[in-house]
Amino acid sequence: MTWIRTVPLSQASQQLLKAMESQRELYPKEYATPVFPTEDGPAAIVASHSLIPEALYHAFSTFGALMSPELPLTRRQHEMITTLVSVTNRCFY
Repeated sequence: MTWIRTVPLSQASQQLLKAMESQRELYPKEYATPVFPTEDGPAAIVASHSLIPEALYHAFSTFGALMSPELPLTRRQHEMITTLVSVTNRCFY
């Protein structure tokens, strides 16, 4: 497994904390609890972007916007698409 240096929340700058909070606000409520959290809370995939707060915000805000309930796809359809893509790419979902 690859190791990626991350910034723990206890050492996070205001910019990083704001980026994490802002992108999280766009996520559907089903995603409120990380499946694979780090020791200090955020999801490991989010923490892996902690060295570049601006990139963290834009990458995960994009996902949040794509999961908007106002869009024509249902949550079930999103999950079916994600599962198929994961199987095709042979990765864990």
